Amino acid sequence: MGKEQQMAHGIIEKLGGSSNIQSLMHCMTRIRVTLHDPSKADLKGLKEVDGVLGVVEDDTLQIIVGPGIVNRVTLAMSEETGMNIQSLDETDPMDLEQMARMNKDAINKKNATPFKQFLRKIASIFIPLIPAIVASGLIAGITNVAIRMDADPESSIIQMLSLIGWGVFSYLAVFVGINTAKEFGGTPALGGAAGILLINPGLANITLFGDPLVVGRGGLIGVMLAAVLIAFLEKRIRKFVHPSIDIIVTPTLALLITGFATLFVLQPVGGFLSDLITKGLLNLIDIGGIFSGLILAGTFLPLVVTGLHQGLTPVHMELINTIGDDPLLPILAMGGAGQVGAAFAIYFKTKNQRLRKVIKGGLPVGMLGIGEPLIFGVTLPLGRPFLTACLGAAVGGAFQAFYEVATIAIGVSGIPLVFLVNANEMVLYLVGLVIAYFFGFLFTWTFGFKESMAKDI
Repeated sequence: MGKEQQMAHGIIEKLGGSSNIQSLMHCMTRIRVTLHDPSKADLKGLKEVDGVLGVVEDDTLQIIVGPGIVNRVTLAMSEETGMNIQSLDETDPMDLEQMARMNKDAINKKNATPFKQFLRKIASIFIPLIPAIVASGLIAGITNVAIRMDADPESSIIQMLSLIGWGVFSYLAVFVGINTAKEFGGTPALGGAAGILLINPGLANITLFGDPLVVGRGGLIGVMLAAVLIAFLEKRIRKFVHPSIDIIVTPTLALLITGFATLFVLQPVGGFLSDLITKGLLNLIDIGGIFSGLILAGTFLPLVVTGLHQGLTPVHMELINTIGDDPLLPILAMGGAGQVGAAFAIYFKTKNQRLRKVIKGGLPVGMLGIGEPLIFGVTLPLGRPFLTACLGAAVGGAFQAFYEVATIAIGVSGIPLVFLVNANEMVLYLVGLVIAYFFGFLFTWTFGFKESMAKDI
């Protein structure tokens, strides 16, 4: 039995056996399972399975195993249980309410506040889009660097790279509309149609109240509002329509009502909210300067622990759509850098071979912008190093805020993010990254770790 098969078998055993698993899926670093009876799961034993870096109790049980291996372990679990792997973007929307009811009692009450639940909804919309956003952003960033290095922007290869890199961002509203409708129990295609309403070039030909409509006004916030409305209308209209004509009447009425509501109400409201968020953040960064960077970067890792950081994706996108770049992402990226510095300090200081092995496996992906293996496998279980990693991140965030470093697209943090940074700020970003590494290392080495902490790892 191979390593992945052994790991899969151990996880299934601690989850209460194959019969206790209702659904199986995964994201970039986590296996996500829904259990028939959460009380049958041995969470303490699950955390001790070799290769498991951490466990997060949420509306789905999330088992952190790290990038790359997550695909193979999930596949091995699928083969052992005979269950199909549900992609995060293929979950049946009509089952979401049922799944929520079945898991309601299993959600930790202190994490079930309305605000946190709202952020989880937003995260669920954007998590399935992350691979496409990361890949496209990286290609667009590399293309931008090539142009800044005097590559001919009119050449065929640069034109093709631009097409590949910026394509997803041009039609992101459609994907967001699809996922939003799915998340709120509607038909995905109708959500996509709602998204098209805000990016259709034909908007520029329509005049309301004496002013022409603006293509893209309202951004992704407007798209989500429109998609939520069309999902709501679809479910309500269906209750009053005879099944024989449902396929014709329900979607037609839902789209028609949503269309007019979007043009007259939701697009202006979305635009107002978009402006409020982006201008508020920009003012915070401009007025607060290094202190804003320090606080934002220093408090970002706790958000990652809960998985709620994905809810910031529309904020990043609105900044790029509104001002052309994103000054928030480089600041928040320092969270992972502080984590890397702390992990290096622990690696050189500890004599615990199991801990050193976990760090050795997590450091490469941590430097490439995926920090969960180090968070859940190293600093968070140890306690104090998690705090010193946050302090190191805060120093790096203050540096990024002071020099107003910004990205042209969104993607993974760490070293790869340098390709998405404005070309004239790439060196500054790397300097900030090294600063966060250094202070994460320094704080952890000085007062963040002692060998006695590693005895239970």
